[in-house]
Amino acid sequence: MKIDPQDYRVKEGKVIDLKKWPTQIKPLCEAKEDYLKAQTKHVERLSEKQSLLYADNHYSILLIFQAMDAAGKDGAIKHVMSGVNPQGCQVFSYKHPSALELQHDFLWRTTRDLPERGKIGIFNRSYYEEVLIARVHPEILKAEQIPNDLIGGKNIWQERYKSIVNLENHLYRNGTRIIKFFLHLSKEEQRKRFLKRLEKVDKNWKFSIDDIKERAYWKEYRKAYEACLTATSTTTAPWYIVPADHKPDTRLIISEIILDTMEKLKMSYPKPDKAHREELEEALRTLKKKGE
Repeated sequence: MKIDPQDYRVKEGKVIDLKKWPTQIKPLCEAKEDYLKAQTKHVERLSEKQSLLYADNHYSILLIFQAMDAAGKDGAIKHVMSGVNPQGCQVFSYKHPSALELQHDFLWRTTRDLPERGKIGIFNRSYYEEVLIARVHPEILKAEQIPNDLIGGKNIWQERYKSIVNLENHLYRNGTRIIKFFLHLSKEEQRKRFLKRLEKVDKNWKFSIDDIKERAYWKEYRKAYEACLTATSTTTAPWYIVPADHKPDTRLIISEIILDTMEKLKMSYPKPDKAHREELEEALRTLKKKGE
């Protein structure tokens, strides 16, 4: 099994046509047991890297997940991050903004939740909703109390892309490494997953009639994603388009991309200075004495 993160990375300046990106690839493993072994190895490696990230305390990692409904964001986060120490990881899911959040700029509510140094932050949906769902449903902008002359401007989306890129460049310069995943699901696979949610009682809770309503805007969302991915994938905060029709492959690709990014960071465990080393040696001698 070989996964090259570059196969899924959106190069800066590349114009994206999602019809040309696969939603499914040749299976990475031959059997379910092979997938489980591979995922276990990835989880173990990620756990080691997270411990190093925490101890080094210079970098932070921000993972952003965006996708159409039923693409498997929740499951991917659950499986990929299953071995990570909860104390070093924070997950935030963004739904409809509150009244307070609507009184601020569109980046405000997510900025409050950015990861601290040494930690991994996960955004299940993010500030990118403001150039996706808000673009498909322009009426959302009216609820944000933005001045009318700005809402009506032809460049509002380009201006928002610029704000996002500026924020991400700022975060990069301050030690945050941002990895953005678009889980690329086919419309047919979404239909099958919706049917499963309706037919299985224990999955009914995952379904909402709004899912069907949003499905009717499939083409509009695809265009919004294409414009977003084209405008906001940079060398410092790249987008990865991950095939999402086969969940085991999706999860392995995501974990490999995260590991690839973390392995390139110059991290190390802190080394004690002379005074601290002498304290440690004294403590060791004391504890080795019987009766202590």
